[in-house]
Amino acid sequence: MKALTESLLERLSKAGVEYADVRVEENEGTTIRVAGDEHPEIQAARTAGYSVRVLDGGAWGFAAGQRIDSAGLDEVVARAVAMARATAAFSRRKIELAPSAVVRDRWVTPVVKDPFKVSLEEKIGLLKSINRALQGKYVHLTVAVYTESRQKKILATSEGSFIEQDLTECGGGLGVFATDGHDVQRRTYPAMDFGDIGSSGFEYFENLNLVGEAPRLAEEAERLLFAKPCPRKTTTVVIAPRHMLLQIHESAGHALELDRAYNYEKTLSGGTFLDPKGLGSYRYGSDLVNITADATFPTGRGTFGYDDEGIPAQRVPMIENGILVNYLSSRETASRIGRPSTGAARADAWNHVPLVRMTNINLEPGTTSLEQLIGEVDDGIFLDTPKMWSIDSLRLNFQFGTELGREIRNGKLGDYIKNPTYSGITPCFWAGCDAVGDRDTWKMTGIGSCGKGEPLQFGVRIGHGAPVTRFRNVQIGV
Repeated sequence: MKALTESLLERLSKAGVEYADVRVEENEGTTIRVAGDEHPEIQAARTAGYSVRVLDGGAWGFAAGQRIDSAGLDEVVARAVAMARATAAFSRRKIELAPSAVVRDRWVTPVVKDPFKVSLEEKIGLLKSINRALQGKYVHLTVAVYTESRQKKILATSEGSFIEQDLTECGGGLGVFATDGHDVQRRTYPAMDFGDIGSSGFEYFENLNLVGEAPRLAEEAERLLFAKPCPRKTTTVVIAPRHMLLQIHESAGHALELDRAYNYEKTLSGGTFLDPKGLGSYRYGSDLVNITADATFPTGRGTFGYDDEGIPAQRVPMIENGILVNYLSSRETASRIGRPSTGAARADAWNHVPLVRMTNINLEPGTTSLEQLIGEVDDGIFLDTPKMWSIDSLRLNFQFGTELGREIRNGKLGDYIKNPTYSGITPCFWAGCDAVGDRDTWKMTGIGSCGKGEPLQFGVRIGHGAPVTRFRNVQIGV
């Protein structure tokens, strides 16, 4: 990989471009799915390749390939350079890059138990044990999922940076579906898409304790079959961490992507209501709302050593005491607001160009205990686990549904509620945040996928940390 990188850089140096970087990657991964007592479904994949990105005439050019002979390398470099120069002829604004330190380093995901050294038999055995624990009179279908991946990558730039990274991740989850012949209800755990993935080893999957959690999830799925429907009213909602991750992802994470603010994604993934003119002054939410981008958090799925431009992983406040203070940015977009990059330029594969993507976008914990969060509510609803979601292209108007609801009456959890939904307008909703759970209620969750870009990039690694959180004056049951 190193020799290939150096060979590409040598060719680029002769091309006379303003700036160039090279990414060389090898990826492998396996996903195992066991439904009930059926035979396991095993999907394994390995890919390898490289890409070249050049800046010339104030415009980007990008090309990727897998041929490593001289002709193949020449063709990729020539294609990237030609694209930059052709684009420059039509560009209205020349691209500038925020400064970056020269880095020569190697970063490896901390791993206790290498998932690739655990036998297939042990993994399948654990998944079968999870399914056996998902029992009940009305249980119709059970699913257990395990996933692992490893990414070896090198980034080298014409400025002199040379960075090697070995990124490992592991995780999984379960799903249970119950039916009485008239209705179907589901519970998934730890989160949507049957899973939680972390930058870690096999120990991450083991620590999810899916066998231990399975009976509770099966019972909840059955209880929901006979639960009352969600009422339509304005009330107080208390949201569990495994659903807060979706609220953060959709109404905060995407809204904080700086390329959206400059309409780079307008016709693809949309824009954002957060205008850079409001940096340092725009009120996003109540004083209790503190949202950070933290690519350094141990085991977070959005954790790494360096982004795909060689910017070190960092912990950066985005929303501070309810005020917009920064964006997720790349070197290109950061230069437009006169700030350094926040290290969020990332591609989901070797043949895709880096975009501004989330890392670990977290709602920081507050000081309120779980007992207080619920005990101070006379009439409200407790919500857990995403089921459906919809949000407009500016990340303003949203409607979310959850798998599970519980009434809150006089400070105590009460009856189950099926198919609960709630809606709102992002800054109004976050302005209603009047209590944020303490560290004991806080959980980090790695999500399975997030789409952005053209061609669509689904596989970027993202995590969200959140505590149990309370919001007043929320419309439910719409």
